[in-house]
Amino acid sequence: MYAVVEIQGSQFKVEKDQKLFVNRIDAKEGSKVSFDNVLLTDDGNKVQVGKPNISGTSVEAKIIAHKKDDKVIVFKKKRRKGYKVKNGHRQPITEIIIQGISEKKVATKKEVSSEKVPATKKEVSSEKVPAAKKAPAAKKAPAAKKAPAAKKAPAEKKAPAAKK
Repeated sequence: MYAVVEIQGSQFKVEKDQKLFVNRIDAKEGSKVSFDNVLLTDDGNKVQVGKPNISGTSVEAKIIAHKKDDKVIVFKKKRRKGYKVKNGHRQPITEIIIQGISEKKVATKKEVSSEKVPATKKEVSSEKVPAAKKAPAAKKAPAAKKAPAAKKAPAEKKAPAAKK
């Protein structure tokens, strides 16, 4: 039997008596911890997939030791600038051993009554009241048309000037 469980933000496929290195867990060495965020279980016959996790299922583990992971080197360089920086760190980890995967049976709820109780919201929605229509806006009377402007009389032609 195996399970996929989320521990400290990472997902692991675990089985009974398996040793595992996970991100640092805040508990003493030798103490027992339980992980409830089980995403999938498989017992050989039946596979259960959670939505997003399986309720009532947990994975029990025992903390063996707190350690540091291998050193990670961080090297930064900018070419032609003479810039070089070398840093490193060792990530704190916890070594655990899986002691078991437990499934708790969830009792099913019995039906209270066989009659269906009508919902009050549905009754309200079935008696739809038509929405009140807005009154059409009052139409403005068309503006009075102006009389066309009177035409000017053509200007009189002047007689040509006399030549001297």
